[in-house]
Amino acid sequence: MPHRRIICRIWPILLLLLAAAAPEPQQFDAIDVGPPLSNAPGELFLPNGAGPFPAMVVLHGCDGVGPHYRTWAHRLAGWGYVALLVDSFRPRGVITVCNHGLLIPPDLQAADGFAAAAYLRGRTDVQPDRIGVVGFSHGGWAVLKAVLAAPRPSPGFAAAVALYPGCEWPDAPLVTDTLILIGDADDWTPAARCQRWRDAVRTGGHTVAIKIYPGALHGFDTAATPHDYAGHHVGGDPVAAADAIEQTRRFLAERLLPTN
Repeated sequence: MPHRRIICRIWPILLLLLAAAAPEPQQFDAIDVGPPLSNAPGELFLPNGAGPFPAMVVLHGCDGVGPHYRTWAHRLAGWGYVALLVDSFRPRGVITVCNHGLLIPPDLQAADGFAAAAYLRGRTDVQPDRIGVVGFSHGGWAVLKAVLAAPRPSPGFAAAVALYPGCEWPDAPLVTDTLILIGDADDWTPAARCQRWRDAVRTGGHTVAIKIYPGALHGFDTAATPHDYAGHHVGGDPVAAADAIEQTRRFLAERLLPTN
């Protein structure tokens, strides 16, 4: 028992040391990007046709890249976007950060997203001024870091969607039209914090919208039945999921798809 208490005390310190040891964002090139299911640092999902297309960067949740995020990337490709699913964990030797979010801080995951966008801008099949970002849970937290004015690379994203993100106090003005989708029964990333984020952020003329789904849990857009995970009650809500998919489709189309 004394050993267990010592480990519990040391573990948070180790997490912070590991996070500090990996401060650099990933860089993406042809070697780092592979097709769907390749487990490459970036998995590329392509729409049908020759392009050039708008594009989306996809940032996963605290459980790392898995089927749910690949389903979203496939969906985005079906809507006409080049989708790049970024793995912020395995290239750093990490599998999960659930309940230990600072192991891979959201700012670092956001920096990975910017690096992925820079890679996409260099592709001939991508419209460089029409790149958005979508993130889930920990990745949604990263999205809300990426849409603020500083520090961030330029150019930024043209549109952003965050599903059940962690919401901290915004410390810079908004530079990207942003949509937040979250459930009011979320006991992991409470909706009230995201409402405060929306009300506090300086919009600078950009759109910031939030939709809160009654009774929906964290991970409401997944296929999982409600269950306990990492000390929280999580799981899918088909009605909320269907609406969130449609809200995302319309929000992105209005900002990224050609108008003619």
